[in-house]
Amino acid sequence: MDQGHKETIGSWVDDLEYERIGPVKRALKRAVLNPLVNYIPAGAMKAALRFGKSELAQCNWDDPGGWKSMVISYHGKPRQIADKFLVNGGAMSMALRNRRILAGRLLAKLIAQADEESDIPVHALCLGAGPGRIIIDALLKSPETSHATLVDISSDAFDYGRELAESCGIGDRVKYVKGDVRDVKDVLDPPPVVVKMIGICEYLSDQQIVDIVKSLSDVMAPGGSVVFNSISTAHGTDRFFRRVMGLNMIHRSPDQLSRLFEQAGFGDFVSVPEPLGVYHVIVGRLAGSEAPRQ
Repeated sequence: MDQGHKETIGSWVDDLEYERIGPVKRALKRAVLNPLVNYIPAGAMKAALRFGKSELAQCNWDDPGGWKSMVISYHGKPRQIADKFLVNGGAMSMALRNRRILAGRLLAKLIAQADEESDIPVHALCLGAGPGRIIIDALLKSPETSHATLVDISSDAFDYGRELAESCGIGDRVKYVKGDVRDVKDVLDPPPVVVKMIGICEYLSDQQIVDIVKSLSDVMAPGGSVVFNSISTAHGTDRFFRRVMGLNMIHRSPDQLSRLFEQAGFGDFVSVPEPLGVYHVIVGRLAGSEAPRQ
C-alpha cells in the first residue's frame, strides 16, 4: 500500500464529528444493558416492542436491514419511546450514523479527486442503493457536474429517494435503476470511477461478494475506487439483533473482506474505523492504471 495514499485518505476525515459512548456508559452497557437485551426471551422482547409500537422493530421484521429501518436510524428522531432507546441510545444505530458521515465524506473526496483528473463529469455508481442517502450526501459536497446511478434489486425505495434528491436540489444528478450490477452495464456510460457498496457485504456470503465484485470490475473505469464496509460485534448486541430483530449479519474483519475484493483485481486498501469500532469503511482501487495524484 502507498503510504501517501493512506495518509491522504486519513486526512480527509480528521475533522468529522462522530457520536461516541463515554467510558461509564460503555461499562454500563457491557455489564448490564447488553446482557439484558441479549438474554431476555425473544418472545418477551418482541411483545414489548409490539406493545411500544416500535417502528424500527416493525421495519426490520418486514424487511431485515432494509431501507426503512436505515431511514429511522439515520434520522435519529424517532417518535416511539422504544425507538428512542434503540435509535438514540443503541450502539448499532449510533455506529450507523457514524458510518454514514464517514462514507459520505470519503465518497465526496474521491469524486472530487477524480474530477480534478478527468475531462468529463465524474460518474459514481451506488449498489444496493435503497433511497441513496449516503451517495446524495456525497454529491451535495462534490462538483456540480458529478452524477450517480443508483442500482437496487428492489425499486421500493426509489420514490422516496427521488423526493429526497429533489428536496436537496440534485434531482437531475441521480438516476435510479432496478437490477444488479450484471444487468446495468449498458446504462453505465461513462464507466463509473467511484462505486459505493456500503451496507451490503454483511448480508452476503463470500462467494456472493466475489461474484458481485468481479462483475463490478467489468463495468468500472480502470483505477477507479470502491467504498465498502466491514462490521464487527463491538456493538455487543448481536444476539438481540439475531433473535429479536431477525438480522443475521456476517461479521468479517477489514482484511478478510479486502481479500475477497482482491479476487476481482482490487487492491491498495485503506481501512478507516468509526470510533465505536462497529464499522470500518474501506477504500479500494481497481487495478489497471496508475494511482490518482495525491
